Amino acid sequence: MGWTARFEGLQALAPDVARDLQARSTQVRLAAGATVFAPGQEAANLLLLLSGTVRVQQRSDSGREVFLYRVHAGESCVLTTACMLAEVAYSAEALAETDIEAVAIPRAVFDDLAGRSALFRSFVFQAYARRITDLFGLIDDIVFQRMDVRLATRLLDLARDGTVEATHHALAAELGSAREVISRLLGEFQRRGWVSQGRGELRILDADALIRLSRLVT
Repeated sequence: MGWTARFEGLQALAPDVARDLQARSTQVRLAAGATVFAPGQEAANLLLLLSGTVRVQQRSDSGREVFLYRVHAGESCVLTTACMLAEVAYSAEALAETDIEAVAIPRAVFDDLAGRSALFRSFVFQAYARRITDLFGLIDDIVFQRMDVRLATRLLDLARDGTVEATHHALAAELGSAREVISRLLGEFQRRGWVSQGRGELRILDADALIRLSRLVT
């Protein structure tokens, strides 16, 4: 069945459409740290991620980074979808957080299949709608939720075996805040015995305390 079987919304494509999509697309690989796309670039291909993780973020004129979302295996990059539909250049950047493998669907193929396959069209727009909902949630968090609550939530999300591998700068970018604010809050978390900090990482010592804080409604 090829790579289309790895995407839930594409598994039911008609056999001829699936074969056409696979024949006219290209599989690409990028190393961790590589730029997937950058502001000002044309959106020439729709990217479907087969493995790895891509981070999409926006950078202000002053150099401050604001995390938007991650693309995981089995997902598409909806910013690319939006740029292709509107025929505009990227306004954000995407970086490979790990080694990645993806399928690149050229614009001409995207336009063709979106016009003649209801299933492909549904796959594209359902992913788009889900991500737009996530971005509205991000806006709501930034505007209305306390930063200590958001930081606790993000630490729990990022933790792997109780360890978060991220600098203060990276956490600030994740949360759309200043590094100084994150450093101050982490210092308070450490003072309370909730975390311990090391170079480029921190360890969660009291997950229950972070969970209680993350559940606060402001």
